[in-house]
Amino acid sequence: MHTLHPDTRRTFVLSDFDFELPPELIAQHPAPERSASRLLDGTGSTPVDRIFRDLPALLHPGDLMVFNDTRVMNARLFGEKATGGKLELLIERVLGGNQVAAHMRVSKKPEVGSTVRLVAAPGSNDNLSATLLGRWPDAPGPLFRFVLSNDAGDDPYTLMARHGHVPLPPYITHADSPEDAQRYQTVFAKNMGAVAAPTAALHFDEALLAAIDARGVQRAHVTLHVGAGTFQPVKTENLAEHQMHSEWYDVPAATQQAVADCRARGGRVVAVGTTSVRTLESWAQSGQATGDTRIFITPGFDFKLVDALITNFHLPKSSLMMLVSAFADYEHIMALYAHAINSQYRFFSYGDAMLLQRAS
Repeated sequence: MHTLHPDTRRTFVLSDFDFELPPELIAQHPAPERSASRLLDGTGSTPVDRIFRDLPALLHPGDLMVFNDTRVMNARLFGEKATGGKLELLIERVLGGNQVAAHMRVSKKPEVGSTVRLVAAPGSNDNLSATLLGRWPDAPGPLFRFVLSNDAGDDPYTLMARHGHVPLPPYITHADSPEDAQRYQTVFAKNMGAVAAPTAALHFDEALLAAIDARGVQRAHVTLHVGAGTFQPVKTENLAEHQMHSEWYDVPAATQQAVADCRARGGRVVAVGTTSVRTLESWAQSGQATGDTRIFITPGFDFKLVDALITNFHLPKSSLMMLVSAFADYEHIMALYAHAINSQYRFFSYGDAMLLQRAS
């Protein structure tokens, strides 16, 4: 067990979390097999290269793994204004009454009250459209509120499932394919509502989950509906000025009990992905088991629940780079990233993973 003494007096700025990433290391497609990705074991002072399916041997009987069971919506819809201008919607949240909150990409914004025709799936003649109601959640809000409609009056989830596209991250350059529909989703995805996959969990297949169970490791689920803000780089050099995006989360009663039981038996809480960390630590900090979180975890953060973390490799200057640096010590993370780049690990959503333990 390595002991790190993080220098708590240091003030970090945005440029501390920048690094040079050769573009060819950004994974454009998943590994042929989920659990055949590489796993960088960063739990010791020197990095160890492993394969993801080696993971059960690195866990202890009595540990608790916490997964995010959110399900990615086919949240990307394409459309055309009455003037013929092209438009793209990325639906971040389903609000009720057939209303959605969405990001809009368009050269000139349509007027409030106007309706745009959306592109329906081939062979479907659904009269799919979106009517702009204004900004969300309020007048200066970052998102737009639309009513989605079709002839049958279907709800937004049904319409996205039928006509939407997999919301691949901005750095994946190909159009979504049937492979993406399957692989940009975890094998246990359940609660619909995310616009980005909890990517650390993409490496788990049924055989690996069975091996984890056989090892005597417990499993529990939380839900955090990952928003598109997860890909936004932090832009303020002074981290305190960054406005964190809001995401909805839930820690079910069974998971609350599983965490208490794990603590009581001296097991470790192993978060699968930064979204599980954000959920567990939001609950620990606020006492609220469900709600919206804007938690922004940077070095100096006091972790209350999570002991170990499985996570993919993150974008330079992202809030997730800050989170892992807060968790496992900044210098240690930078050394692990240098090793990963040198050893040609694959980065980001479809890339490889690392295993970290909390710096003492």
